[in-house]
Amino acid sequence: MSFNAIGLRKPLYSVSAGLNDYLRKHGRLAASPVSYDDLKRYDGLMPQLGADGRETLWNTVLFRPQELHELHERLVEAYQLLIADGRHIDHLQVAGVDLCPYGNSQPFRVKIHNKLNDNHDYYYIKRTDASRVYGLELEHLLSPNRINYVMDGVTLLEEHIIGVPGDTFIKDPSRYGGGMNAVRLCKEFIKFNERCFVRLLGDMRAYNFVVDVIHDLDQVQYRIRTIDLDQQCHEGRLRIYLPQFYKENLPYVELAAKVIGAESVDQYRNEERSLLRRRLKLAKDTLAELLAAMHHDELAPEANVRQLAAELADHHSDEAFLACRSMGALLALHLRACLGGDDVRLPVSAT
Repeated sequence: MSFNAIGLRKPLYSVSAGLNDYLRKHGRLAASPVSYDDLKRYDGLMPQLGADGRETLWNTVLFRPQELHELHERLVEAYQLLIADGRHIDHLQVAGVDLCPYGNSQPFRVKIHNKLNDNHDYYYIKRTDASRVYGLELEHLLSPNRINYVMDGVTLLEEHIIGVPGDTFIKDPSRYGGGMNAVRLCKEFIKFNERCFVRLLGDMRAYNFVVDVIHDLDQVQYRIRTIDLDQQCHEGRLRIYLPQFYKENLPYVELAAKVIGAESVDQYRNEERSLLRRRLKLAKDTLAELLAAMHHDELAPEANVRQLAAELADHHSDEAFLACRSMGALLALHLRACLGGDDVRLPVSAT
């Protein structure tokens, strides 16, 4: 079963004092040499074409020639801040700036080129959104991946996440790194599905995650990573937090139904929850601080909070969810219900 779950663009939520204090304590705040608003003062946009000759979601950004040199210097400095704590790196230059005007954060993508070895890298400059910041932190703490980002007021600098977009990958998996191992790919999708559900991350349609192909002797492994964290604890419908129900992910679901039985699905879900418990134990103090800040923040309309509370209460057969008045409170109880034990510290007055 699939559905179109999210129709309207989610509003941006401001970062509260509590979340700001958390970010300062954990080294996520820094003065950026360039702001999001600086890049908004572009002179024009030129549509980018894909390999098939069709327009993509990205546009090449055109700046005034008299502003280009100074802006490029500051963009290189911002990259150095993100990946080297601001230390100078020789031989770097900006190879291009793109804009995607369709996402919630309307990101700018900056391509950095190393003149010495002809290597290149990307990073992103986005508008700050509290939902996304919470999503970044939860990804960093509870997933197998580490996330590198820096916030400066309304500006968010994020590193590039390597991988092939999920919708592109599934059209021809064997094209990306050898023959496809269908069982391993589906196992990873099941585990990814479980991670999203446990930490209440929504909108994980195929174009919002990437597949990283990892060679392992004579076989391949896969890692699915989210690249869109804007829908952290925002929607009211519980199914929105399960990637398996999106029509865009149907090729993954249909492939899994062919190559993996129900018993193996339960095994992989339990494996992922076991790994989540271990990550939670290692990060329980930091997670408690994050949930304490999140408990007081508005991340969704009140109607969404009430709907999700009712659906979680039904799912877990626990009426304690009905007393929750924030997405942060719901997430704390949901983590405890899914992973068990006292490692999930509920904020004071958890509801």
